[in-house]
Formats: sequence, structure tokens, C-alpha cells
Amino acid sequence: MRGVVATALLAFITYIIFTGSLTPYDLVTGVIVGVAIGLLVGRFLVENDAKALNPVRWAWGLVYFLWYFLVAEVKAHADVMRRIITGDIEPGIVKVPLKVKSEYARTLVANSITNTPGTVVVDVDEDYLYVNWINVTTDEPEEAKKEICEEFEKYAERIFE
Repeated sequence: MRGVVATALLAFITYIIFTGSLTPYDLVTGVIVGVAIGLLVGRFLVENDAKALNPVRWAWGLVYFLWYFLVAEVKAHADVMRRIITGDIEPGIVKVPLKVKSEYARTLVANSITNTPGTVVVDVDEDYLYVNWINVTTDEPEEAKKEICEEFEKYAERIFE
């Protein structure tokens, strides 16, 4: 039964958020969908129930969600719009070291970089990401990390490791 409760809970919450309704029909349907998803894939997605059900990790996930969409995305969009208007670009691929080790944390960092305008992860190595960056300001991996993904990695570590 490892992972069933955590996966079912996340599926239920996601269902309720996307339906935007708390009617009895939606609550019952959400429970059915959540339990079904939990039973089908929970054991494949969750390695440690205690970590998956830790409310502190869920709180950090919510903080990350809000920060990402309200701060990181807005700054990146404004930067890319400015670069489009001015033509001030210096594209290139940089090597960015990763400190996080869990697959979930690495995936969150890589997806966050790719979903942010101006950067795309083009390859993942054991300890590095290779990022196509719209404005390469440094070839030094540690400096590139500070500019591209240090904040993403901080949150990924608190959520998944």
C-alpha cells in the first residue's frame, strides 16, 4: 500500500482545484478518482510515505508554486520581451551543475528552467544540466547556476530531498 494514500490525496486535491467546485457530486467523484489513481500508480510514484505526506514539504511546494508563477515567470517574461524589442541577445549552451540528487528534484529543476522563457534544458548528465540560454553572461558553471537555477534548486531540495 506504499504510496497509495499520498498519490490519492494529491489526485483528489488536483481534481477539486481543476473542477473549482465543492458540490457533493464533485467531492465523491474526486474521492473515487483519487483512490483509483492512488491504487493504480501510487506504488510506482512514491518511495517513502512519510516524506510524501509531510505537511512541511507540501507547504514548501505551495510556496514554490506561488513564487514561481508570481516572481520567476514574471521576471523572465519581462526580460525576454525586453530582449526581443532591443535585439540584445547572446544565445548559447551552458553547463550548469546540480546539487540535488533525487529524480523528482532534478526533474522539478529541469522543468522549471525549461518552462521559464529564455532558457531550455537540452541535456541532462549525472551532475549537470546543459541549458540553452538566451543571454549567456558567463561560461563558468557555478556563475551560470546562480543566474539560471539556484532558486529552483533551493525549493526542489526543500520539497523532495
